[in-house]
Amino acid sequence: MELTLQAFLIVLPAVFLAGVVDSIAGGGGLLSVPAYLAAGLPPHYALGNNKFSSSFGTLFATMRYHQHGMIDVRVALLSAFFALGGSFLGTSAVLLLRPDFLRWLLIVLVPLVAAFTWSNSSLGRADRSHLQTQKRKYGLAALAALLIGFYDGFFGPGTGTFLILFFTLALKYDFVTANANTKLVNLASNIAAVVTFVAHGKVIFAIGIPAAAAGIAGNLLGAKLVIQRGGAVIRPVFIFTLLLLFAKVLYDLLAAG
Repeated sequence: MELTLQAFLIVLPAVFLAGVVDSIAGGGGLLSVPAYLAAGLPPHYALGNNKFSSSFGTLFATMRYHQHGMIDVRVALLSAFFALGGSFLGTSAVLLLRPDFLRWLLIVLVPLVAAFTWSNSSLGRADRSHLQTQKRKYGLAALAALLIGFYDGFFGPGTGTFLILFFTLALKYDFVTANANTKLVNLASNIAAVVTFVAHGKVIFAIGIPAAAAGIAGNLLGAKLVIQRGGAVIRPVFIFTLLLLFAKVLYDLLAAG
């Protein structure tokens, strides 16, 4: 397809901003996918290019967090393995079932999560994961990653945000470690998706490569903010991402109805 200058002017700033948001609290695709669509890319190409560009950004953010010792590698890798399995099951299930009921569930659930996060000022401030036994930690990580991976394959939006919430609430990590762990999980699932999209010719490299560069720049900026300011920057962006997710789900419901 022919790409215009306008397409680049729409996509590149949006992908940069999505990279900043994604590296801090997940959910960057809520900004970048609509930008690809607005630039005129068909849906499958929009998804393929989004996965391509976001994967490179996530890779650099993951490397930066790992360099600063922010990732619990064993838990994150275990979560990545089970999330991939869950995603495969979810992708298979979506061929048999309609995910409409999840939209109605999220309409109720997302505002509650946002209100809880906003009102609970102590959430994610301290890392208390060491208070749990390794057996319990690994068991919860495997189960939750399987379920969230299923959600990712079955429906998708906000997966990284829900992973951060899980690592914070269930495993008692602080926001910084929870976010860093999530990046490693996202990286694993993104790589699998990118290979599939590239193999099926759904990535337009003429815009995908510049978008990847913009995504890397955004992710590095977001990671820098997290490293410098910690949970103080994650919490408000996390709530902002939840509100974006709520707006998307509500829009989809109204558009379908």
